[in-house]
Amino acid sequence: MKLAIFGAGGFGREVKIIVDAINAEKPNTYELIGFFDDRVQKGTLVNGLPVLGGLQEINNFEDELGLVISIGSPAIKKMIVNAITNLNISFPSIIHPKASYSKDDIKIGKGCIICEGCIITCNITIKDFVILNLMCTVGHDTVIEDYCAFMPSVNISGEVKINEGVYVGTGVKIINLVEIGADTIIGAGAVVSKSLPPSCTAVGIPAKPIKFHNT
Repeated sequence: MKLAIFGAGGFGREVKIIVDAINAEKPNTYELIGFFDDRVQKGTLVNGLPVLGGLQEINNFEDELGLVISIGSPAIKKMIVNAITNLNISFPSIIHPKASYSKDDIKIGKGCIICEGCIITCNITIKDFVILNLMCTVGHDTVIEDYCAFMPSVNISGEVKINEGVYVGTGVKIINLVEIGADTIIGAGAVVSKSLPPSCTAVGIPAKPIKFHNT
């Protein structure tokens, strides 16, 4: 499969490392052709790969192409996905060979990025365009909705429901049997011991909302 990465910043370069690791484990799984990024001049080399343009070039791409969207912000990622109208574009999920997940009722949707050191146990649903950054863990019977992003070393206990568009900062601990409302942001290092409402920013130990968005 021809593959490109949308986003040539730091996380995009880390996604390239994941693709390289997949190809080292299973040669020729992906033909990585370059990056797309509207903020970087077309033709620029980034870690040895060219920037091929931006959204316009993606929508004009004439061959079948897998695209990995390496954008941490759930809202921006959703906006980019909705702006891609080219039917030649697909969104494979990229899973590092050193991520661990069982075969016991694991469902992973399209467009996900699962980084090295992640552990996913059993009876878990991860929907579309989810990021699990380095060393995240996900416990049994958890459901993660579309466009969520988890920064490094987030620990999610069992039976947790995380609604669409949630952003979770580095080192957060989420205790079992809680629900996190859609579009909520959880600050780095927080401990979520009670359910959180939608569209808030929550911080601290225990995590509590400090402000609400769009209110």
